[in-house]
Amino acid sequence: MCGRFALTADLDYLIERFQIAYPVEFPYTPRYNIAPQQDVTVVIRGQRGNKMGQLRWGFIPEWAKDANIGYKMINARSETAHEKASFKNALKKRRCLVIADSFYEWKKEGKGKQPYRILLKSEEPFAFAGLWSVWEKDGVRLATCTILTTSANELMCDLHDRMPVILPRAAEDTWLNPETDSETVKNLLKRYPASEMRYYPVSQAVNSPKNEGEALIQPI
Repeated sequence: MCGRFALTADLDYLIERFQIAYPVEFPYTPRYNIAPQQDVTVVIRGQRGNKMGQLRWGFIPEWAKDANIGYKMINARSETAHEKASFKNALKKRRCLVIADSFYEWKKEGKGKQPYRILLKSEEPFAFAGLWSVWEKDGVRLATCTILTTSANELMCDLHDRMPVILPRAAEDTWLNPETDSETVKNLLKRYPASEMRYYPVSQAVNSPKNEGEALIQPI
């Protein structure tokens, strides 16, 4: 699963890295402890190219009666998303990149759980495969997203049996392209190579989403 992540890269770098064609119209701030129900930075495909914006993390299907369902939908299983009423239409029409440069996982050690920061060996930002939706009811409008997950690779299985789907850089355009056929989309939902990732232990302070700051990503 993926329940907490970070995005600390410089905005100008992200604009170039993800080939953003539109002006960025939200106050971007580096984040070290992004939690569910908070706004996350995403890339979607606009008419003129890639557009960077923010969506609330916790997917609310268009047909949902209650927005609280979003608390249960921060992740979607990639193996079954095409079958689920909540996600199948978004998988066809509303795919996005959820931008991060690391994420956290907890491993039981002794009587407690130790948090670990997982990142690429290159330390470069990357994109989770995401789905988005717009929900409206009684004058309330919420744009939300979820992160797709898959089985853990050889590195991650020591921490958890699931991991977020990290898209290879070469696959990002294909994922965003609304013309991509469903079989190709499914084939993109794979485990990222363990050989290109690493992890290390971090402070217990990351356990609380109230805590922020660079100290959270420092190794202990």
